Amino acid sequence: MAKLLVPLVVLGAVAAGPPRCPPRCLCPAAAPSPTLLCARTGLLAVPPLLDRAAVELRLADNFIGAVGRSDFANMSSLVHLTLSRNGLRRLAPGAFADLRALRALHLDGNRLPALSGAQLRGLANLRHLILANNQLAAIEPAAFAAFAATVEDLDLSHNNLPALPWDAVASMASLATLTLDHNLLERIPAGTVARLPRLARLDLTANRLRALPPVPGPPGPTLAAGGNPLHCNCELLWLRRLAQPDRLESCASPPPLAGRLLWAVPEEELTCRAPAIATAAAHPAAVIEGQPLTLACAAAGDPLPALHWLGPDGRLVQNGSRRAVGHDGTLELRVATLGDHGAFTCVASNAAGEAAARVAVTVLPLPVPHSDAGDDGGAGATAVGPGASDMARAGGNETRAPGERRVVAAEVTAASARIRWLPQRHVPGVRVFQIQYNSSGDEAPVYRLLPPSSRSFTLRDLAAGREYELCVAALQGAGGSAPPVTHPLGCVRFSTAPAGSASPPGCAALPRAHFLGGTVIIVIGAAIAASVLLFILILTARYKAAAASRRLPTVTSVCSQTNGSHRSPDPEPPVPEQPPAAAVPAPIAAPLTVGSGSHSFPRRSRTRRHGSLPRLDQGGDAAPALRPSFGSTHWMLESTV
Repeated sequence: MAKLLVPLVVLGAVAAGPPRCPPRCLCPAAAPSPTLLCARTGLLAVPPLLDRAAVELRLADNFIGAVGRSDFANMSSLVHLTLSRNGLRRLAPGAFADLRALRALHLDGNRLPALSGAQLRGLANLRHLILANNQLAAIEPAAFAAFAATVEDLDLSHNNLPALPWDAVASMASLATLTLDHNLLERIPAGTVARLPRLARLDLTANRLRALPPVPGPPGPTLAAGGNPLHCNCELLWLRRLAQPDRLESCASPPPLAGRLLWAVPEEELTCRAPAIATAAAHPAAVIEGQPLTLACAAAGDPLPALHWLGPDGRLVQNGSRRAVGHDGTLELRVATLGDHGAFTCVASNAAGEAAARVAVTVLPLPVPHSDAGDDGGAGATAVGPGASDMARAGGNETRAPGERRVVAAEVTAASARIRWLPQRHVPGVRVFQIQYNSSGDEAPVYRLLPPSSRSFTLRDLAAGREYELCVAALQGAGGSAPPVTHPLGCVRFSTAPAGSASPPGCAALPRAHFLGGTVIIVIGAAIAASVLLFILILTARYKAAAASRRLPTVTSVCSQTNGSHRSPDPEPPVPEQPPAAAVPAPIAAPLTVGSGSHSFPRRSRTRRHGSLPRLDQGGDAAPALRPSFGSTHWMLESTV
């Protein structure tokens, strides 16, 4: 038995043999690990018959235009993958998701236009990523997330990158070589290179950089920055002190230094010029509360100074819902308030120093007088000093004479309220409606400007459980350069619902008109349904009545029910005996008495004797003479209609 098993085991081992090698590929048996060499074989796609246990796969110099999701599926042992010079245009999301052991990925010499986070997902142990000589124009920040902690060599040279996800690059703690030459980079944020502690080589050759952030050191990374249009000033003194005669960094500006190698320029010629503010003004210089305002500032210096603004309170102005600072230093106040009244300060700063200029801003309060009565809330008013809540104190709706209110707060919820006001036909030339409101917990009022055709406005994002004071005014055009005339319409005070009583989403925003309309529709529908049901019941009753009137009456014989024992109060003569062969008598019409009523029907009698009576032709001695009785079943009624 053992002699038979040995040949079978040997035969099975020979039959299993090494994995099948894909067509046109070489699979050297002497390699220490499974290796597939498919370079320069004219492949148009990734071979489907790959050894999934391969450690190295070379597919360079072919015509593979795309990599699918399943091309490298289950190749968890692959360590080195080369797809160089294939003309790749598309990488399917998750194309390398199963390559958990991959350490080197070569994708250089292809035509990839961009990289997304899903394309390089799953490369948790990647050390070398080569993406040189592609057509990359954009890289998502999530593209490097899978291997940010392990990558050591990143090559993005010879692409079309105007910018990089610098925050993602700065998070590569193990990065030793960063190659970015021959791209379109214009700026490197300060501090990016300093956040790469293991960086040994940085190549920025042939980009569009005019300035370079300082590189930490010495010792620091080896830097190559030749071929950039550098602006040689005091900011490049650190690079000048590192310069060697064999370095190629040159100056493109300023004109006295243009074309000269940086290492050949004396340090005293690398100077900077302190900033000087050329213009700083507000347009317009004076506005009314709620109107927009723009502050412009321009400064000159070497290097170009950065601009920022300080408010009248001395605090740095930042972007928000009411203020916006542009890249050119322009400050836009979308809604001016009395808190903006004062002097704004434009500050210009660069490496040589800073300069400041003050811009006066005048914000006029809305001239809303106090009113005790009158149609427009302004009759008989006395002027008062301006304040942040003058409109709220005007009380146009709270102190007016009894009558129709001009401003009404309706549909008040925990977070919104709908404000309505009457059409102002008696106020000619209305340019805009202005709404001013503030809550009990806010000092600064909020303004809203609405077109002249508006008749209502919905306030949103209100605080729950607060009391609000709101006033509406119409701004009239005075013509020319004169400021607009303010015509107050009225004020209203309302309170939002507490937070606990807020309606669920979708219910609080449901207009009351819609709710009433739905109720009316339901009532009308119920009325129609009830009418139809009543109509059906009436038809059914009439149908049953008509059917009963057409039914023939049923005649019941009292005698047959009592077995002939009941006698009529009026005795009738006995029926004469008929001969056996006598003909059937003709029909006799007689009245039929049923109960107390009398009804006449044509009828035809049959001379059939009741089975329970004695025969009439028997002798008088045998039995007494009895009146024959006929059951109702022996009468046949016929209609004469």
